[in-house]
Amino acid sequence: MAKELKELTKRADNYSQWYNDLVVKADLAEQSAVRGCMVIKPYGYAIWEKMQQQLDKMFKETGAQNAYFPLLIPKSFLSREAEHVEGFAKECAVVTHYRLKTNDTGDGVVVDPTAKLEEELIVRPTSETIIWNTYKNWIHSWRDLPLMCNQWCNVMRWEMRTRPFLRTSEFLWQEGHTAHATREEAEEEAQKMLKVYAKFAEEWMAVPVMQGVKSETERFAGALDTYTIEAMMQDGKALQSGTSHFLGQNFAKAFEVTYLTKENKQEYVWATSWGVSTRLIGALIMTHSDDNGLVLPPRLAPLQVVIIPIGKNEQQDQIAEKFQPVIEALRAKGITVKYDDADNKRPGFKFADYELKGVPVRIVMGGRDLENGTVEIMRRDTLEKETVAFDGLAERIENLLEDIQQNIFKKALAFRDAHIYECDDYEEFKEKVKDGGFFLCHWDGTAETEAKIKEETQATIRCVPFAFEQTPGVDMVSGKPSKCRVLIARSY
Repeated sequence: MAKELKELTKRADNYSQWYNDLVVKADLAEQSAVRGCMVIKPYGYAIWEKMQQQLDKMFKETGAQNAYFPLLIPKSFLSREAEHVEGFAKECAVVTHYRLKTNDTGDGVVVDPTAKLEEELIVRPTSETIIWNTYKNWIHSWRDLPLMCNQWCNVMRWEMRTRPFLRTSEFLWQEGHTAHATREEAEEEAQKMLKVYAKFAEEWMAVPVMQGVKSETERFAGALDTYTIEAMMQDGKALQSGTSHFLGQNFAKAFEVTYLTKENKQEYVWATSWGVSTRLIGALIMTHSDDNGLVLPPRLAPLQVVIIPIGKNEQQDQIAEKFQPVIEALRAKGITVKYDDADNKRPGFKFADYELKGVPVRIVMGGRDLENGTVEIMRRDTLEKETVAFDGLAERIENLLEDIQQNIFKKALAFRDAHIYECDDYEEFKEKVKDGGFFLCHWDGTAETEAKIKEETQATIRCVPFAFEQTPGVDMVSGKPSKCRVLIARSY
């Protein structure tokens, strides 16, 4: 394990390689036999499960209910909303046949040419079309609204360049789809869900985010407005970490979804959709982790506390007996604990392994500790160790986990805030953006200026942020009047 850690690329040497190394060495995921797709290993999936559990609870508190819709979508459905199909057309995987047959030599299989589908089916890149085709059967009057469904599923978007968690052809996510009687209700819902995502990112992931609205060019295909949370990674790049879309009546009109109002008039409903994906695991890794491995926020760590006894046989038995009530007390508080007395691994290996996997708290008790009634505690976020009395250990650990949760958020927030710059000079911007960071710049609102910035700097307008007071100014590129500053950054 010491060798494994030694082979972990340093962030300062190659941040991208450090990330790829860490995903593999920390047992989060690996490449699969299918190009562009990954295998999420148990430890990585355990993080996703914790994310799911908390998000699912938060969604249900807003009134959303879980449902499930088909993986395959008729091609004709995607044609009904022009902007939507244009946005996803180049990423679609298409099912054309429904049967295989043995080949002529009898040693393999081929597609049966007689089994061609009358209409091709698309492996869902997102589910708006299939869901709105269903909603027209569920919505009849104002009494059926609002209708708020969420589904946890996989989607497929054919990617040419992939990276585990950040961008893969197949990934896991949730997608919420809601229908409302009025525009105001739908817009309120879209913004409410953005706040849910921001709360989850900051309070559970310990990742500070910037909330804002996307430019027209960066909107979700088919949306009238896209709201986003943008996080800053340690290399200064932005990562879009969740989006919520106000869809207007576009999908309702495309699929003829109307309702009878209280005044007995037929009206089209108003829609939203919102989603986060396993990309959040990538955000978690790149925001907090270090050259020793993962640093996980306690609220999402699969294993929060590990106890490692060191001693001879008799001492081992005594240590195990001494820790039993502490383990029970911690588990009663909902804290996940592992007592690792495996004799096939040396203590040094265990220390390095749990450090690599980001376990927030490590407790060690040796023979001398047993005599003195003490333990050694190490916190993963700072790597600080201290020797403390055994008495009152469960309460101490509970408090320490909360302190770690808050500390890593404060550290990430301080880093983010130290790398936000106001900039009004384009030449200065072009030089500084190479080193990363969030740039608050005036923008004239035109797609031409936006495209020029992207072409010349590889940076994009991430959003019009809500957190800053907006005043008129002058666009740093075109020299034209600007109504507001936008957040510009290079991104994943």
